Amino acid sequence: MTGAGAEPPDDHGSGWGRRSALRLGLLAAGAPVLAACAPRLAPPGPGTAAAAPRLGSDGTVFVAGDGARLPLTRWERSDDPAAVVIALHGFNDYANAFREAGPFLANRGFAVWAPDQRGFGRAPHRGLWAGTARLVADLRELVAVARAAWPGRRVVVLGESMGGAVTMVALTDPDRPLAVDATVLSAPAVWGRAAMPWLYRMVLDVTSALAPGLRVTGKGLDIWPSDNIEMLRRLGRDPLMIRATRTDTIRGLVALMDAALRAAPRVPPPVLCLMGANDHIIPARPTLKALSAMVGDGDDPRRRAALYPDGWHMLLRDLGAVTPLEDIVAWIEDPAAPLPSGADRRARALLAGRLEVAPRSRPTVPAY
Repeated sequence: MTGAGAEPPDDHGSGWGRRSALRLGLLAAGAPVLAACAPRLAPPGPGTAAAAPRLGSDGTVFVAGDGARLPLTRWERSDDPAAVVIALHGFNDYANAFREAGPFLANRGFAVWAPDQRGFGRAPHRGLWAGTARLVADLRELVAVARAAWPGRRVVVLGESMGGAVTMVALTDPDRPLAVDATVLSAPAVWGRAAMPWLYRMVLDVTSALAPGLRVTGKGLDIWPSDNIEMLRRLGRDPLMIRATRTDTIRGLVALMDAALRAAPRVPPPVLCLMGANDHIIPARPTLKALSAMVGDGDDPRRRAALYPDGWHMLLRDLGAVTPLEDIVAWIEDPAAPLPSGADRRARALLAGRLEVAPRSRPTVPAY
């Protein structure tokens, strides 16, 4: 039970939190007898040579340069959008992550494109890790397609959790940095090995090496990605959500988060990074380290952090999601102006050490 009269989905939606490492530890003892094979990566698309990335004939599929066909959800209300927002979902999720945010932003004059990243949702090879380089390449190619479809429009990337990590790595690629006009990171996944306790690293290494195909879940762990209980229940019933994750896929995610944390000091402006004070998925310490590296003291409006005291990991799906969404719209329209909610002031206080984050253990659930 999550509170009076409420029962959540078994795994509280998606994601892999701190206590999942403890679950891996219990499984590690039996790992040698379960499997002893190499980690699996999702194979590339069917293309035999590099081809121009493009949209499918009906616009609901993004065809990557290697021929992989990635479902693309689009929200567009105008033939003359103020900007095109490329929305990247988090781990074990898919474009449905922007079910509320997509229409909201479209109604404010933006075109929103949300792909199912490969290995997730309706994309090919569901459950297998595609590799950081391939996820970055997909983003770069989709941005190029968006620029071709909407010439002269600004392109903004909105990366949530794992999608934020992919974006950070793409932006700082030394050979082909992602060229976008602005970046919004919502609870970026930056909990890499360098920030993990040694026991977590050891357990992950053992299980991913000896039993890469072993699947683990968050069942039974008191981890809350959001205070939106009905949304979490809906995710618990969604067959496109991944709830049992291969250990080699988790290791791939951790490598991506490592790369994102290293990339933080080099993320170019303009960038807005959102953080929920009640995030159970990404610990506060690596998040603050990444925030400080990206935005410094937060005084530069082109390098902005925002802290939401009632926010959780799924900020854009929380009960109070309208607040960060209004801030995103305002910042894209005028990066120099203060955020309407005052979340940037709270973030500056946090970065200066004048404010501490004390996450709530669980959401407040109405007793009915």
